[in-house]
Amino acid sequence: MKNLPYSKEIIKHFKNPKNLGRIKNPDAVGEAGSLICGDVMRIYLKIKKDSKGKLKISDIKGEVFGCFVAVANTSMLTTMVKGKTLEEVLKIKNEDLIKKLGGKEKIPPIKIHCSILALDALHEAIYNYYKNKGMKIPEHLQKRHEAIRKTLENIEKKHKEFVEIEREILE
Repeated sequence: MKNLPYSKEIIKHFKNPKNLGRIKNPDAVGEAGSLICGDVMRIYLKIKKDSKGKLKISDIKGEVFGCFVAVANTSMLTTMVKGKTLEEVLKIKNEDLIKKLGGKEKIPPIKIHCSILALDALHEAIYNYYKNKGMKIPEHLQKRHEAIRKTLENIEKKHKEFVEIEREILE
Protein backbone atom coordinates (compact mmCIF):
# COMPACT_ATOMS: atom_id res chain seq x y z
CA MET A 1 0.00 0.00 0.00
CA LYS A 2 3.01 2.28 -0.32
CA ASN A 3 2.79 5.29 -2.62
CA LEU A 4 -0.92 4.95 -3.34
CA PRO A 5 -2.41 8.17 -4.70
CA TYR A 6 -5.26 7.84 -2.16
CA SER A 7 -5.48 9.10 1.40
CA LYS A 8 -5.84 6.87 4.45
CA GLU A 9 -9.31 8.42 4.89
CA ILE A 10 -10.45 7.25 1.43
CA ILE A 11 -9.15 3.74 2.06
CA LYS A 12 -10.76 3.67 5.54
CA HIS A 13 -14.18 4.72 4.20
CA PHE A 14 -13.95 2.24 1.35
CA LYS A 15 -13.00 -0.70 3.56
CA ASN A 16 -15.54 0.19 6.28
CA PRO A 17 -18.20 2.35 4.64
CA LYS A 18 -20.79 4.06 6.80
CA ASN A 19 -24.50 4.53 6.12
CA LEU A 20 -24.74 2.49 2.93
CA GLY A 21 -28.02 0.92 1.92
CA ARG A 22 -31.63 2.08 1.74
CA ILE A 23 -33.98 3.68 4.22
CA LYS A 24 -37.49 2.25 4.38
CA ASN A 25 -40.07 4.93 3.63
CA PRO A 26 -37.59 7.79 3.19
CA ASP A 27 -38.75 11.40 3.30
CA ALA A 28 -36.68 12.09 0.20
CA VAL A 29 -34.47 10.37 -2.37
CA GLY A 30 -31.93 11.98 -4.68
CA GLU A 31 -29.83 10.52 -7.43
CA ALA A 32 -26.89 11.79 -9.44
CA GLY A 33 -24.56 10.38 -12.03
CA SER A 34 -25.02 7.97 -14.87
CA LEU A 35 -23.94 4.43 -15.53
CA ILE A 36 -22.86 5.72 -18.90
CA CYS A 37 -20.08 7.74 -17.28
CA GLY A 38 -19.46 5.14 -14.62
CA ASP A 39 -20.78 6.27 -11.23
CA VAL A 40 -24.27 6.61 -9.76
CA MET A 41 -25.12 7.68 -6.22
CA ARG A 42 -28.54 7.54 -4.64
CA ILE A 43 -29.16 9.24 -1.28
CA TYR A 44 -32.09 8.45 1.06
CA LEU A 45 -33.09 10.93 3.77
CA LYS A 46 -35.23 10.99 6.89
CA ILE A 47 -35.86 14.57 7.92
CA LYS A 48 -37.28 15.76 11.24
CA LYS A 49 -37.82 19.14 12.88
CA ASP A 50 -35.52 19.87 15.80
CA SER A 51 -36.58 21.64 19.03
CA LYS A 52 -36.13 25.01 17.30
CA GLY A 53 -38.30 24.00 14.34
CA LYS A 54 -35.37 23.62 11.93
CA LEU A 55 -35.34 20.73 9.48
CA LYS A 56 -32.62 18.25 10.35
CA ILE A 57 -31.32 15.08 8.69
CA SER A 58 -32.18 12.42 11.26
CA ASP A 59 -31.03 9.52 9.07
CA ILE A 60 -29.20 9.17 5.79
CA LYS A 61 -28.10 6.24 3.69
CA GLY A 62 -26.58 5.97 0.26
CA GLU A 63 -26.33 3.45 -2.53
CA VAL A 64 -23.32 3.58 -4.79
CA PHE A 65 -22.61 2.04 -8.14
CA GLY A 66 -19.06 3.02 -8.90
CA CYS A 67 -15.42 2.90 -7.97
CA PHE A 68 -14.02 2.72 -4.46
CA VAL A 69 -13.49 6.50 -4.37
CA ALA A 70 -17.22 6.91 -5.06
CA VAL A 71 -17.99 4.58 -2.13
CA ALA A 72 -15.59 6.51 0.14
CA ASN A 73 -17.07 9.87 -0.88
CA THR A 74 -20.62 8.74 -0.22
CA SER A 75 -19.66 7.20 3.12
CA MET A 76 -17.79 10.35 4.22
CA LEU A 77 -20.58 12.66 3.09
CA THR A 78 -23.24 10.74 4.99
CA THR A 79 -21.18 10.94 8.20
CA MET A 80 -20.63 14.67 7.67
CA VAL A 81 -24.32 15.56 7.32
CA LYS A 82 -26.15 13.19 9.65
CA GLY A 83 -27.76 15.25 12.38
CA LYS A 84 -27.21 18.60 10.65
CA THR A 85 -29.89 21.03 9.54
CA LEU A 86 -30.71 21.36 5.86
CA GLU A 87 -29.37 24.94 6.01
CA GLU A 88 -26.00 23.68 7.28
CA VAL A 89 -25.88 20.85 4.75
CA LEU A 90 -26.59 23.13 1.78
CA LYS A 91 -23.49 25.17 2.69
CA ILE A 92 -21.16 22.17 2.20
CA LYS A 93 -19.05 22.54 -0.92
CA ASN A 94 -17.17 20.00 -3.02
CA GLU A 95 -13.91 21.33 -1.56
CA ASP A 96 -15.12 20.60 1.99
CA LEU A 97 -15.70 16.94 1.16
CA ILE A 98 -12.42 16.65 -0.75
CA LYS A 99 -10.55 18.20 2.19
CA LYS A 100 -12.14 15.69 4.62
CA LEU A 101 -10.94 12.88 2.36
CA GLY A 102 -7.34 14.08 2.45
CA GLY A 103 -7.23 16.89 -0.10
CA LYS A 104 -6.87 17.09 -3.87
CA GLU A 105 -3.31 15.82 -3.74
CA LYS A 106 -4.62 12.51 -2.38
CA ILE A 107 -7.35 12.04 -4.98
CA PRO A 108 -6.41 11.49 -8.62
CA PRO A 109 -7.94 14.26 -10.81
CA ILE A 110 -10.04 11.72 -12.71
CA LYS A 111 -11.72 10.75 -9.39
CA ILE A 112 -12.62 14.27 -8.17
CA HIS A 113 -16.00 13.97 -9.90
CA CYS A 114 -17.00 11.35 -7.30
CA SER A 115 -17.26 13.99 -4.58
CA ILE A 116 -19.32 16.17 -6.88
CA LEU A 117 -21.73 13.30 -7.57
CA ALA A 118 -22.16 12.47 -3.89
CA LEU A 119 -23.04 16.08 -3.12
CA ASP A 120 -25.24 16.28 -6.21
CA ALA A 121 -27.23 13.25 -5.02
CA LEU A 122 -27.61 14.84 -1.58
CA HIS A 123 -28.74 18.13 -3.11
CA GLU A 124 -31.21 16.30 -5.34
CA ALA A 125 -32.68 14.57 -2.28
CA ILE A 126 -33.08 17.91 -0.48
CA TYR A 127 -34.53 19.48 -3.64
CA ASN A 128 -37.04 16.61 -3.88
CA TYR A 129 -37.94 17.02 -0.20
CA TYR A 130 -38.74 20.72 -0.66
CA LYS A 131 -40.65 20.03 -3.87
CA ASN A 132 -42.69 17.13 -2.48
CA LYS A 133 -43.60 19.14 0.64
CA GLY A 134 -44.63 22.17 -1.46
CA MET A 135 -41.96 24.30 0.18
CA LYS A 136 -40.09 27.21 -1.38
CA ILE A 137 -36.90 25.90 -2.97
CA PRO A 138 -33.86 28.09 -2.24
CA GLU A 139 -32.56 29.74 -5.41
CA HIS A 140 -29.07 28.22 -5.17
CA LEU A 141 -30.60 24.74 -4.78
CA GLN A 142 -32.88 25.31 -7.79
CA LYS A 143 -29.85 26.33 -9.89
CA ARG A 144 -27.86 23.30 -8.77
CA HIS A 145 -30.81 21.03 -9.61
CA GLU A 146 -31.05 22.53 -13.10
CA ALA A 147 -27.30 22.08 -13.66
CA ILE A 148 -27.46 18.44 -12.52
CA ARG A 149 -30.40 17.74 -14.86
CA LYS A 150 -28.70 19.52 -17.78
CA THR A 151 -25.51 17.47 -17.33
CA LEU A 152 -27.50 14.23 -17.30
CA GLU A 153 -29.48 15.26 -20.40
CA ASN A 154 -26.25 16.01 -22.26
CA ILE A 155 -24.78 12.63 -21.33
CA GLU A 156 -27.96 10.84 -22.38
CA LYS A 157 -28.12 12.66 -25.74
CA LYS A 158 -24.54 11.66 -26.53
CA HIS A 159 -25.05 8.02 -25.55
CA LYS A 160 -28.69 7.18 -26.30
CA GLU A 161 -28.01 3.51 -26.94
CA PHE A 162 -26.90 2.97 -23.32
CA VAL A 163 -29.69 4.91 -21.64
CA GLU A 164 -32.25 2.10 -21.79
CA ILE A 165 -29.75 -0.41 -20.40
CA GLU A 166 -28.99 1.97 -17.53
CA ARG A 167 -32.65 2.46 -16.70
CA GLU A 168 -33.26 -1.30 -16.61
CA ILE A 169 -30.34 -1.83 -14.21
CA LEU A 170 -31.46 0.92 -11.84
CA GLU A 171 -35.06 -0.25 -11.57
